[in-house]
Amino acid sequence: MDAYQQLTTTLALTMGTAWAAGINLYATIAVLGGLGLTGNIVLPEQLMVLQNPMVIGAAALMYLIEFFVDKTPGVDTGWDTIHSFIRIPAGVLLAASAVGDVNPAMVITAGILGGGVAATTHTIKAGTRVLINTSPEPFSNWTASVLEDITVIGGIWVMLHYPLAFLIFFVVFLLAAIWILPKIWGGVKTLFQSLYEIFSGKQPSSAQKGQKQGPKELPLN
Repeated sequence: MDAYQQLTTTLALTMGTAWAAGINLYATIAVLGGLGLTGNIVLPEQLMVLQNPMVIGAAALMYLIEFFVDKTPGVDTGWDTIHSFIRIPAGVLLAASAVGDVNPAMVITAGILGGGVAATTHTIKAGTRVLINTSPEPFSNWTASVLEDITVIGGIWVMLHYPLAFLIFFVVFLLAAIWILPKIWGGVKTLFQSLYEIFSGKQPSSAQKGQKQGPKELPLN
């Protein structure tokens, strides 16, 4: 493998593991560990711990739990909230480990970038779920959850087999994230403001009442 291919492969693995961890950490660990254990891929030395059957088993068990929790409206948001403290640090560790045996400055840089990528994908996932939960039916949650799993597994496959194609996809994803994150934040902010007004019993202002009632009719002479 020449230097260009090595760089492309390492960069795709570094950013790809962090990207996938922000969406579904347990699927990421189980898939990478299983592929490494069966000899389908060669993981960097720092990531070979994922091949341990105990690690794969724990990740598979947690993925099974998340599979059902992630499809339950409301519960999925609580799960995502808790995993804000799990997915992002895991993205840092996976990205830092994926660069291999290099100088410490490169490892720290990879960890910082990996943390940012994991935080981005996690925020998009969690924010989207909050908005989806405004719909009373559960089918949108199921659809979103299945699509997320397919995206993670498919993304890992592309990352491992076509690293350059994954990097192109990754750049497109970052550009899309810059556009969509403010919209998700605006939607979530509006939703929570509405919930606050409902539960606090806050009455709309006189100006808002006037807008709702419309203009008053003038008395006829």
